[in-house]
Amino acid sequence: MIDIKVPSVGESISEVTLLKWTKKEGDYVERDEVIAELESEKATFEVNAEKAGILKRLANEGDTILIGSVLAQIDETAVKPVDSVQITDDSKKKKEETQKVVSSPPSRDGDIKATPVANAIIADKKVDPSSITASGYGGKILKHDVLDALSHPGKKAFDGAELFSRNVRTEKMSNLRKTISKRLVEAKNTTAMLTTFNEVDMGAIMDIRKKHKDKFKEAHGVNLGFMSFFTKASAIALSEWPTVNAYIDGDQIMYHDYADISIAVSTPRGLTVPVIRNVESLSMADVEKKVVELAAKARDSKLTADELTGGTFTITNGGVFGSLMSTPIINIPQSAILGMHKIQDRPMAINGKVEIRPMMYLALSYDHRIVDGRESVSFLVRVKELLENPELILLGKDPVKTLLEL
Repeated sequence: MIDIKVPSVGESISEVTLLKWTKKEGDYVERDEVIAELESEKATFEVNAEKAGILKRLANEGDTILIGSVLAQIDETAVKPVDSVQITDDSKKKKEETQKVVSSPPSRDGDIKATPVANAIIADKKVDPSSITASGYGGKILKHDVLDALSHPGKKAFDGAELFSRNVRTEKMSNLRKTISKRLVEAKNTTAMLTTFNEVDMGAIMDIRKKHKDKFKEAHGVNLGFMSFFTKASAIALSEWPTVNAYIDGDQIMYHDYADISIAVSTPRGLTVPVIRNVESLSMADVEKKVVELAAKARDSKLTADELTGGTFTITNGGVFGSLMSTPIINIPQSAILGMHKIQDRPMAINGKVEIRPMMYLALSYDHRIVDGRESVSFLVRVKELLENPELILLGKDPVKTLLEL
């Protein structure tokens, strides 16, 4: 038997949680095949089979396991079963398609899984399918589900519950969620946090994206998003206001002559904050590629510990969820975090006239122990200036003033 032990994932981490087994007890596994997913307080990672053989699982999903403990064993002397021959891609595809047809019969509305009678009533009575609690197999809407919805207009129970339910569910906190909770409370309790606000006219950036997005994608293989503008503008402003890019270490202030910008990414398991290194040295395309790469890794729980540590400043975008304004919490030990929000058309006074402009509120939360009011406000004003005049991002200065040496 070969012991598969929980690997070390960082100096400060002593235990992990077994999220799920990807192989069943008694399965024959190949060498380097993924057998389980574990979660530490910082990230999730996979465990691979060190040898080919029969798998013996020694822990259950949800268990907390110490680093170095035996997670599973593999009997390398076992003979590979004959029936473990891999299904070809074509046959596997056909099998999946067949199962799909069997489990989900076609309905009159491709987005609704319902019986023909239920579909007919939905169409006739113009019932919103999302207001119907499905009771059929695989989430299929049955006739009585539609009739129940019609008899209780405007009333919808929580998923899986009945009307007037008083059910309470409990769920164990994951290591990641525990860490998020601990760090947020620590940030509130150990920093003198304050937030300053401003707003930015996003018209210039939206015009650039509209004009160049197709050629940009053709040239670089990624979309031209807002994040590259915000990270590049922040990098310039951080170089001009270094305390915003610094943090306190004991009785010393640690200044950084580079911009490692953390990007807050929401995942099903919680908030992660991967880092884009040396933003000041990257092109717009480089930033967009890195954003796509890190977001994909975050969603698939593939981020490494190195990709989650060492940022000097954070940007979070609550606007993707519809937030109009918020006060983001500092990502300690950093001293500041920039909050982006929803772009909304608003009437603005432009040269004595009212114009409708696409506006976004910006919020900068900062640690007042190290960042003064003048520095925080000036930093945010500078970010606003760079975003409203994107050509300044190229040089960091007004081209005309540069020409005139002003």
